[in-house]
Amino acid sequence: MLTSHELLLKFWHDSRYVFSEVQVEYVDRGAPGDRSLVRGKDIVNLDIYYFEVASEHGLKYIPYHRLRKLVYFSNTIWER
Repeated sequence: MLTSHELLLKFWHDSRYVFSEVQVEYVDRGAPGDRSLVRGKDIVNLDIYYFEVASEHGLKYIPYHRLRKLVYFSNTIWER
C-alpha cells in the first residue's frame, strides 16, 4: 500500500490523473474540528517532508504526518 506522500506524488506526476481533483484533509489546530481541506489546485509544491499550499496569507507548509484523508473525484483513496 502506498503512503499518502507516494499517492500525492503519483497524482502530481502521472498525466493520467487530474491533480486539481485531489482533495486533502489534514489536521489544522484551531480550525473548526481541528481539520482543514485543501484542493489540488491550491497545492503548489510537494517537498520530501511537507506540501506547500497557496493561501490568502501566503504559503502554508503542511507536514505529511498531518494528513488524514485523500479524496480523488469524490472517492476516498487513502485514510488514516
